[in-house]
Amino acid sequence: MVLHVNRGEFVAGAAALVAAPYALARTGGRVVALVTADLESYVAAVDLSTGLVVKRIRTLAGPRAIERVGDVAVVAHTEHGAISLIDARTLAVRDSVGGVTQPRYAASARDGRHAFVTDSAARQLLVLDLVRAAIVARVDVGGPARHLSYEPSGRVVWVSLGNKAARVAAVDVATVARPRVVRRFAAPFLAHDVGFAAGRVWVTAGAAHELVIYDGRGGAVRVAADAAPQHVTFAGRLAFVTSGESGTMRVHDARTGRLLRTSRVPVGSYNVQEAEGRVLSPSLDRGTLCVADRLGRVTDRIQVARSSHDACAVVTA
Repeated sequence: MVLHVNRGEFVAGAAALVAAPYALARTGGRVVALVTADLESYVAAVDLSTGLVVKRIRTLAGPRAIERVGDVAVVAHTEHGAISLIDARTLAVRDSVGGVTQPRYAASARDGRHAFVTDSAARQLLVLDLVRAAIVARVDVGGPARHLSYEPSGRVVWVSLGNKAARVAAVDVATVARPRVVRRFAAPFLAHDVGFAAGRVWVTAGAAHELVIYDGRGGAVRVAADAAPQHVTFAGRLAFVTSGESGTMRVHDARTGRLLRTSRVPVGSYNVQEAEGRVLSPSLDRGTLCVADRLGRVTDRIQVARSSHDACAVVTA
């Protein structure tokens, strides 16, 4: 079911937004998925050509979220107030970063040197310089910052302010070292994840069986979804929406929201991320990594840990 709505306040600041998803550089190296083992102290490296765990990278305790930024994977240790930096070429921890309280998720800046990181307990968006391995800027976003998405051409980061967020913050990062909140919005439901694609902004729900797509011109479409919370990623003109509670991955047209396919994934497969022509979804409940193709067909289900919170893909040397 698709319901058309108009949420002028929410999209007033989004007219200039177009999609420019961050993609891995084609270097000719081996593509490896890095999967966090959040109940243990390692990140599993899975060779996506064979489906084998080729290395367990020792880290600080409790690695949870992970995101590739240039040649580095940024790992958030939420319960321990730290960030690890894994060298993508060597698959080894290069640095650790302190000065954070409860790091949640990261997104790559366009320059490949900086990462935007949410700090939930501090209610801040942080700017992390990967060369210096240091936090170089921070801004109060007005709520417990969690999921985020960066839109390079619009030079803005949208941050969901909670697991079931009443508000979403838009942060101007045109000058990376001086982020500033320019707007806070109320979605038509309690929000969870945010993402940019095909000139649209997708917001998923923290407590409802629906999501909303904003077109940047004042229009919006509400689309039925499986159980909350949902997470979203994109590949080309397709959107992939996972429901860990329902154990599903839904594939939608990224512009219209039209449902194209539904695939089964293990229960607990909450987070989802596109990487090098594949879609990755790890399971908190089962410790698996599901790998789907660009049409959303699950091609591999790999056991990697007792519990797997998040995944990204890197290209090794």
